[in-house]
Amino acid sequence: MMGMPSCRDVSRLVSESMERKLSFRQRVGVRIHLLMCSLCSRFRRQLLFLREIAQQLDDQTDRHDEPHDALHLSPEARLRIKKALQDEDT
Repeated sequence: MMGMPSCRDVSRLVSESMERKLSFRQRVGVRIHLLMCSLCSRFRRQLLFLREIAQQLDDQTDRHDEPHDALHLSPEARLRIKKALQDEDT
């Protein structure tokens, strides 16, 4: 990756950075790109949010005092998701 990384490169590197430490050159390239690209910055924030939620869910499932039903979607949430998916297909 020479010069400024593309959005595709940055999205891959942001994802990889959740699992491993990037090289200095990669970190600098990603940071500069994120300063200029709002879409990639949003993607990074979304990944961080999903990571945090997944960790919270993992923490909840580790506790035995939490009711199992707390980990399921409400019927209203299921309907909203189903409707959104149907709308997306049309």
